[in-house]
Amino acid sequence: MPGPLAPHVARVRTLYRRILQLHRALPLELKALGDAYVKQEFRRHRAVGPADAQRFLREWEVYSEMLWQQATGDRQNSRRKPCFGVHLTEEKLNDFHNEQIGQLQELMQEATKPNKQFHISDDSEYKN
Repeated sequence: MPGPLAPHVARVRTLYRRILQLHRALPLELKALGDAYVKQEFRRHRAVGPADAQRFLREWEVYSEMLWQQATGDRQNSRRKPCFGVHLTEEKLNDFHNEQIGQLQELMQEATKPNKQFHISDDSEYKN
């Protein structure tokens, strides 16, 4: 018989898989960065309390929905270059803890590095 955490665990796993699937629509460099970040964040939040877990899931669900809308919207208007993400409002930034601000700065630095630390290739390059 499933325990009381079974629905929560299923919700987390479903969301995690959905995000990684949605990342397939991103440019390869962003996909690699996004996948690594998602994996790290989901691992870091394994043992948080119920209130923090709900907030964490709610924020990632919002991200998932936004990414889905941007990915499917770009397919419908294929002439435009895909645009992913949104600008953070000052109000949203003020809600962040110092640790989150530090993570955001690290993420920005990683995303804007001029020299890539590793080469990412599209699997289709090697298919016949």
